[in-house]
Amino acid sequence: MNALKKSIKNFISLSPMIVGIIGLVGIFKSFITPQILSSLFVKNAFYDTFIGLLAGAIAVGQAIISYILGGELLKDGVSMYGVSAFILAWVTLGIVQLPLEASVLGVKFTILRNILSIIFTFIISVATVWTLAAIA
Repeated sequence: MNALKKSIKNFISLSPMIVGIIGLVGIFKSFITPQILSSLFVKNAFYDTFIGLLAGAIAVGQAIISYILGGELLKDGVSMYGVSAFILAWVTLGIVQLPLEASVLGVKFTILRNILSIIFTFIISVATVWTLAAIA
């Protein structure tokens, strides 16, 4: 019973931040369309991976939506480097939710997790494209 009371108290104290994050995500999703994203990519492996990483980190969302959006970006001519980085960053990074994550899990953990996510998103994106090229 004591744990339930503490959980409810924590949820109530975090509610304003959660509502703010949901609002910011909604605003980003309204203004950042697939057409805007596809105009940022220039068919350069390094640049596209970097832009995909940044766009995904800003446009944070659910994994299932990222696959649909990734497919649309591929149809619009975005390179596989950009799309794979976008999908990974979309799911693992989240600039919008950094304050909430820091308040719940601690600043040091949040910074370390995000730095590692950036590094591994870049590495995994390039490895994914190279693997797909080797298979095909």
